[in-house]
Amino acid sequence: MSLDARMLEMGRRARGGADALRTATAATRSAALSAMAGALRDRSDAILSANAADVERARAKGVSEALIDRLALTPQRIASMAGAVEEVAAFPDPLGATTARWARPNGLEFRRVRTPLGVLAIIYESRPNVTADAAALCIRSGNAAILRSGSDCLESALAIHVAVAEGLTAAGLPGDAVQLVDTPDRAAVGALLTGLGGTIDLLVPRGGRSLVERVQAEARVPVLGHLEGINHTYLHASADVGMAVEVVLNAKMRRVSVCGATETLLVDREAADRLLPPVAEALMEAGCELRGDKAARALIPGMGVAEEADWSTEYLAPILSVKVVGGLDEAVAHINRYGSGHTEAIVAEDGYAAAAFQAVVDASIVLWNASTQFADGGEFGFGGEIGISTSRLHARGPVGAEQLTSYKYVVRGTGQTRP
Repeated sequence: MSLDARMLEMGRRARGGADALRTATAATRSAALSAMAGALRDRSDAILSANAADVERARAKGVSEALIDRLALTPQRIASMAGAVEEVAAFPDPLGATTARWARPNGLEFRRVRTPLGVLAIIYESRPNVTADAAALCIRSGNAAILRSGSDCLESALAIHVAVAEGLTAAGLPGDAVQLVDTPDRAAVGALLTGLGGTIDLLVPRGGRSLVERVQAEARVPVLGHLEGINHTYLHASADVGMAVEVVLNAKMRRVSVCGATETLLVDREAADRLLPPVAEALMEAGCELRGDKAARALIPGMGVAEEADWSTEYLAPILSVKVVGGLDEAVAHINRYGSGHTEAIVAEDGYAAAAFQAVVDASIVLWNASTQFADGGEFGFGGEIGISTSRLHARGPVGAEQLTSYKYVVRGTGQTRP
């Protein structure tokens, strides 16, 4: 069977899986998720072995250690993966929930009720844990899924998918409800972008700019975008020094390879001589390379030069660009020009300044006195996420089970006719 024919068959089977999930009870879908978490733990050794092969190939290709960190699994990460699936299993089921209710003078009663989207095609790179996260959230929200992992983590994804299928079948649900493309052939992505004969309802790309831009340009079905995280932390003149050091250090260095990592530090000129030296010292001690504008370099000897390209770069590495700005308005202007609409933060004791920042910054997540690394569905209490949507339509920010639903209107009458 040709690749195109195989992909069309996957779409047909996914539609059947979507029908089964749509009509399954919440308890059945929860049972599938619990069984899936157990299978992940039971198959930990097989998953680690597959992942070791992926990591070995990546290192042979000269992949950076920051990207290796995104790819690598450990027993602790597999345990966390299984725990995240269990959190999704315990999460309130979104399907059938009434989100609004009202009545009209003619006696008609209206309800807006959550429903599944249908079949999702999720294309992702580097992170094998997305296989489990995406599968769990789709099962919880009643959606079938066709998953396409990056070639660099394909062996890991295939091993994880075995556990996904075990969980589904243990609960009496079809394995076709969550399928994984088993070839690294890039033509498979092209096939998904066609919509597989109308069987795909939504495409979710999770990866670098080139992947997302290709999907958005070529897809023939709706796309829920997840762009890179060019995130900023702004130190307002009122910021507490101790808090600034702790927040910035965590925002940049907790994990440099995640999309929620801060990539540019903005410091208010009024307090730059008070705030920047201790923050810079902590970052450099932690192994972070700093690249600054002229004003920042004047305060921190030895800081590298920030070029124009640095302001729009997602480093995913221990590198941070630094700019001194002339107040909140200049900070916001810089963010709205160079940011990707992902996650932005302000550190400030001045509540009015923080409120103004949060009101005018154009991003899916805007934090006050907290690290940008809280850009995570689990930290929001969503029980996991497929990604951080930078779209403005449908869902924005962390995309959990609830964000993977649509709705319908259920109307009840007593024989009314329209005049």
